[in-house]
Amino acid sequence: MGFDGLDINMGCPDKAVIKQGAGSALIRTPELAREVIRAAKEGAPNIPVSVKTRIGFNKIETEEWISQIVAEKPDCLIVHGRTKKEMSEVDAHWDEIAKAAEIAREAGIVVVGNGDVKSLEEGIEKAEHFGLDGIMVGRGIFGKPWFFDREQKEITLKKRLEIMLEHTELFEKEMEGVKGFHVMKKHYKAYVSGFSGAKELRVKLMEAEDFNEIKRITEEYLRENF
Repeated sequence: MGFDGLDINMGCPDKAVIKQGAGSALIRTPELAREVIRAAKEGAPNIPVSVKTRIGFNKIETEEWISQIVAEKPDCLIVHGRTKKEMSEVDAHWDEIAKAAEIAREAGIVVVGNGDVKSLEEGIEKAEHFGLDGIMVGRGIFGKPWFFDREQKEITLKKRLEIMLEHTELFEKEMEGVKGFHVMKKHYKAYVSGFSGAKELRVKLMEAEDFNEIKRITEEYLRENF
């Protein structure tokens, strides 16, 4: 199908996925996990195969689990620094990501760290400090689509809200009939926080049902405050 690589998700904490024995459930069945990696490499011999996972299921078991994956020599290992049980309720264990990196590096595997990276600068710093080849960003990009712009250091509140409107308009245009408008609302939590009147504005946005409502509410806020 023309893809550049194949990534196996062995970290997903979704209950329905775990019930199938997939996602982070594979941490509990290392032999099956290894079989999946071998099958993927055999089935896609001409593109890199990567594995994204966590540092354990119910408890931290970095060395034991990562060693199992490394034994199958995927091209890249992406490590999220929490267990499945921890979800996102604790800070990512970057010391454990560093342990995983050490194990994988000895086998010549590219290692990427993931968890709580809030800025491009922080990501680069963590990669250097913990001996990683790269950083994967997840929730850190919410409300900051300019995240990877090395030139954009600071952004005004007015500009942030204007970008939020552009994001909403594009979502409605491109995703109509594919995803419901409610999907956008998790982004409003990220865009609209950390400033005076944020909570009140956020409540109004959460009740809106389309781009026109979002635009009216946001422009009203901008007129009253700028």
